[in-house]
Amino acid sequence: MKNNRKNLAPGTLLAPVPPAMVTVGDFDNANVLTIGWTGILNSTPPRTYVSIRPSRHSHGILMAGREFVINLPSVSQAKTVDYVGIYTGAKLDKFEKCPITKQKSHVVAPPTIAECPIALECKVYEVIPMGSHDVFLADIVNVSCREDLMDEKGKIHFENADLLAYSHGEYYSLGEVVGRFGFSTDKPEKKTAKSADSAPKKSTKTNIPEDKKLQKANLPLENPPRPFYADVSKMRPPRRKPTDKNKGKRRTVKK
Repeated sequence: MKNNRKNLAPGTLLAPVPPAMVTVGDFDNANVLTIGWTGILNSTPPRTYVSIRPSRHSHGILMAGREFVINLPSVSQAKTVDYVGIYTGAKLDKFEKCPITKQKSHVVAPPTIAECPIALECKVYEVIPMGSHDVFLADIVNVSCREDLMDEKGKIHFENADLLAYSHGEYYSLGEVVGRFGFSTDKPEKKTAKSADSAPKKSTKTNIPEDKKLQKANLPLENPPRPFYADVSKMRPPRRKPTDKNKGKRRTVKK
């Protein structure tokens, strides 16, 4: 296969990322900033991180309080997310300038943004200087979710949250669901028996596998399919049955 890739300089080309609105400080003296460098570190115990430049106003607040809330925004909040990421809290109160409401968090001092669908309350346990950014490693001590996103069994329906994504200078909606975890291992559905009075319907779909379609179209396959044998003996060619004409005759080899 021909190499169709171009090598680039090392960079932060990881996308999409969540453009989270992170709150720091306490309820009366809170600040909010937009952070793209965040993610999950561990499952048990649940841990996360945020990376912040030391020059940011919120850096000093977080170093002192060592608590923060990751507020995941919806698509309708894209303009607010952008504004919060541009202006500094050292010169204005972003909670007064933006359509966001402070709500008391369950465990930590920084407030939760009421309009955000999901919020993760975090406590810092270590700070690692990395160069341009300091990485704040934290335990997730509480998660809150808007009640309208949960069903009677307690399942969160993220498809209704309409979460916002960010990719190198542009904001995106997540789009439609294309699968679920584990769907690649699902077995094909069994065909139900047709009733006697039901007439067979003509189908426009073909049952030819995708790899066979490529062969029929004379297109090269990166990994041509090979037959699978459950019984190793079947890999040997079948023995030819002797005919009446050759029966009983011994094969001679000419020297």
